[in-house]
Amino acid sequence: MTQSELKQQFSFMNDMQQQAVFATEGPVLILAGAGSGKTTVLVNRISYILQSGLCNPWNILAITFTNKAAGELKERICNTVPEGGSDIWAATFHSTCARILRRYGDRLGYSSHFTVYSTDDQKRLVKDIIKQLQLDEHVFQARSVLTEISRAKDKMLEPKDLLKNEEFDFRASSIAKIYEIYQAKLKTSDAMDFDDLLCNAVKLFRQEPEILGFYQNQFKYIMVDEYQDTNKVQYQFVSMLAQKYGNICVVGDDDQSIYKFRGATIENILSFENTFKGAKVIRLEQNYRSTQNILDAANAVIANNNLRKGKTLWTQNPKGDNITVHTCDSERDEAAFVTRTIMDGVADGRKYSDFAILYRTNAQSNALEQALSRSGVPHRIIGGHRFYDREEIRDMVAYLQVINNPHDDVRLSRIINVPKRSIGAKTVSTAAEIAAGLGESIYTVIKDADAYPQLSRAAAKLKAFTELIDGLIEAEQSEEYSLAELYNLILEHTNYENYLRAEKENADVRIENIEELSSNIIKFEEDYGDEADLSNFLEEISLMTDIDNYDADADTCVMMTLHSAKGLEFPVVFITGMEDGLFPSMAAISSGPDELDEERRLAYVGITRAKRKLYLTKTKTRMLFGSTTYSKESRFVSEIPAQLVERTGESRLYGSSGKSSPYSASAGAGAKVSIGVAQKQGYNPSKFKGYQPPAAKTGVTYKVGDSVLHKLFGKGLILSAEKMGNDTLLEIAFDKAGTKKLMANFCKMEKL
Repeated sequence: MTQSELKQQFSFMNDMQQQAVFATEGPVLILAGAGSGKTTVLVNRISYILQSGLCNPWNILAITFTNKAAGELKERICNTVPEGGSDIWAATFHSTCARILRRYGDRLGYSSHFTVYSTDDQKRLVKDIIKQLQLDEHVFQARSVLTEISRAKDKMLEPKDLLKNEEFDFRASSIAKIYEIYQAKLKTSDAMDFDDLLCNAVKLFRQEPEILGFYQNQFKYIMVDEYQDTNKVQYQFVSMLAQKYGNICVVGDDDQSIYKFRGATIENILSFENTFKGAKVIRLEQNYRSTQNILDAANAVIANNNLRKGKTLWTQNPKGDNITVHTCDSERDEAAFVTRTIMDGVADGRKYSDFAILYRTNAQSNALEQALSRSGVPHRIIGGHRFYDREEIRDMVAYLQVINNPHDDVRLSRIINVPKRSIGAKTVSTAAEIAAGLGESIYTVIKDADAYPQLSRAAAKLKAFTELIDGLIEAEQSEEYSLAELYNLILEHTNYENYLRAEKENADVRIENIEELSSNIIKFEEDYGDEADLSNFLEEISLMTDIDNYDADADTCVMMTLHSAKGLEFPVVFITGMEDGLFPSMAAISSGPDELDEERRLAYVGITRAKRKLYLTKTKTRMLFGSTTYSKESRFVSEIPAQLVERTGESRLYGSSGKSSPYSASAGAGAKVSIGVAQKQGYNPSKFKGYQPPAAKTGVTYKVGDSVLHKLFGKGLILSAEKMGNDTLLEIAFDKAGTKKLMANFCKMEKL
C-alpha cells in the first residue's frame, strides 16, 4: 500500500485531526478542545504509525490517567489494529511505573511483590506515627500531613531535605519527622504509596542509567493523554524516556487543567514548546459533542482567563436550546427543581441515564439525594462509598495483600484479630514496637514470638495466625490453586462468613458483597488469562478510581463533583450551586487570580459535559456546613452572554408557591438570620410559627477590615459588608472556622 493510499484511510477525519495523525516525528502538542475527538486521534495516530511500519507495537507507550480510559484506548487500538495491538503499552502513569518497578524495584530495595497503599492505608499509618511522636492529633491531622508529604514528593524532596529547610519551624520540622518515619515504615513493609510509584520510577532511572537506556530504546513513540493534568514528577518521567528519539506527542487542553490541588501544574502544557524545541502545535477546535449555544457559553466563560493557549470551540451541530439559569429559594427547592425536571424529561421519553447532576463540593449532594430518593428517581453517586471501601471487602483484600506480602504491617494489623483470635491491640502494639526496634516487619517478629518475653503469653495464638498465613502463602505459590480458589480457601479457613453473621449488622448484605468480590476475581482471571496472578489483581484494584466503576449502560441518573465529571458527557447536565462563595469557592475568591482561573476552568469543564441541554441552578439562601448563607449569583453565570440564557424561577415570592421556604420554622437557625430580606420582598414573617422579630440595633457598626470575636467561631476578619434592609450581611474569614456569612444584628460578636 502506498503512503497516499494509506492516508486515504483517514479521510473520514477533519483536516486538523488528520494533521495530528500524520505528524509522527519530533515533539507534537495537540491542543484538543472538549469533545473534539482526541481519543479518535490517538487511536488512529497509533494505527498510522504501525501501518506505516515505523516501529513494532511494543515500541509505543500510550499513557492516560484512568484505568477506564487506558482500557478503552487499548480496546479501540486492538479493534483498529488486530495484529499486535495488544502488545502496545497503554496504561496509566501509575500502572506503567508499577510495571517497571515490579521488574527492577530490587535495585531500590523492594521485592517484586511490593504493596501499593491506598489513601486509607496511608492515613492509618500516619495516625500511628503521630501517636508515636506524641503530637497533637488536632494540630497534625493525618489528611493535611499526607498532603504536605505528597507535595514534598512532587518536588522529589526527601525527608532530610525538609528537615534541613524547616529546622526552626516546629510544625514543618514535625511533618518532616513524620515523613521520615512514614517512609521507613513503608520500606520495612515492602510498600509504596501512589506518589512513590512515580518518584521511585524517576529515582530508578537516575540511579540506573542502563535501565533508563533500556526503556529509552524500547519506546520509540510516546503519547501522553490529558497532559494538562501532569505534575512535575510525571513530566520528569516522560521527558527522560523521550530523550533518545524525541518522538513525544502530548494531548491536552490547558482550559481543562483542574487538578492543581493534586499537584498538577498547568505550566507543563503552557511551556511545552519551550521545553521541547521545534514542537509542532495542532489545535482541535471542532466539537462533536455539544450544541453551539453550549459551546458559546463555555467559550465566553473561559475567555476571562489570561493564562491560556487560546482556542475557540465550534460545531456543526444545531444551535440548540438556550442555557437555563434557574433561581431557587433554598437548596431544598433546588433539589426539588432538579428532581422534577428529570421526571418530566423521563415522561417525555428520555432515560434516567441521560441526566447528570454536578456540584462543586460533595456536601451539596445531601439535599439532592434526599429529593431523588423521595421521588423514586434511580440515581448513583460517583465518589460515594466505593465497593472496595466497604469494611468486609477491605478485610478480604487485606488477607490477599498479606498473602502476597506478609511484611505489610498495615494490612496485617487489620486482620490479625479478624475474625477474633484473642490477639489484643496491646499485643499487636508490643510486636510493632519490637519490630520497629529491630528494623523488621511485625510478621517477622510474631513468627518467632517465643523468642520475646513480652509476647510469650500470646505466642501460641500468634503462631496459629502465622501458620494460617504461611499455609495460604504456600497454596498461592504452589500454582495448584486459581486465584478464585485461593480466595475460597481464605473464606473457609478463617470462617469469615460465620464471623459476619455473629458479629455484624446487615450480615446478608455483607456476605453478598464478599461473594461479589469472588465474581470480580473470576472475571479478572477471564480477562487476564495467564497473567491473572495475585500481584496483578491487587495492583489493578489498588490503582482503580471510582470513575473506573462508572457504568454508562445502567439507567440511573448520576451525581458527582465537577472534578469527577471530567472526561464524561451527558445529554442533560445540571450544575448546581452556581453562587459566589460556593462556586467559585470563597477560598479561590480570596486567594487571587490563579485560584480563580482554576475554578473558571472547572466551570468550563462542567459546561462542556452537556450535549443537548444545560441547567445552571442557584439559590437565594443555602444551608451548608451548619450555616445559612445569603447567595449571590456566581460570576461564571454573569460571564455568559445574556442572549444565550433563559432565566426561570426568579419571579416567585417566598411562601407563595405553597412549598417549604427557607424562612419557615423548619429552616432552623436560618429563620432568624433571614427575616430582613423576607420583609424587603414583601413577605410577612409574623405568619411563621416560632417567628422572632429582628433584634434591636446594637449601635455597633462593622466595616471591611474590622477584626471581630464571635462567641462560637472565634477571631475573624471582615471581608465584605453589604446593606440588606435594616441589617448588614457580613462576610467574615474566621481563623479556625473558615469563611462565614452572617447578619450583623444576630451574630453576637464584638469588635477587637
